[in-house]
Amino acid sequence: MRSRYAAFVRGNVPYLLTTWHSSQRPAELTLEAGAKWLGLEIKQHRMTGTDSAEVEFVARFRVGGRAVRQHERSRFVREEGRWFYVDGDVL
Repeated sequence: MRSRYAAFVRGNVPYLLTTWHSSQRPAELTLEAGAKWLGLEIKQHRMTGTDSAEVEFVARFRVGGRAVRQHERSRFVREEGRWFYVDGDVL
């Protein structure tokens, strides 16, 4: 989760796509232009299986002078030792 947040901060679209599970990965990803990322708070994380987990987080950023708060519960799976983002529910 933290590495994906850092990729959003840096605008590293290739990393974001690489760490997105192939079953849900979009063909392309466009990030919000001019977003200034302000912080990430991990609220909760839990293993949901041997190779699956959920992470609840709040990411804050500002775009066009407007503050945005992304509160999500994300699902991840581990394959061959690597974690992949599957999907999430906005809270």
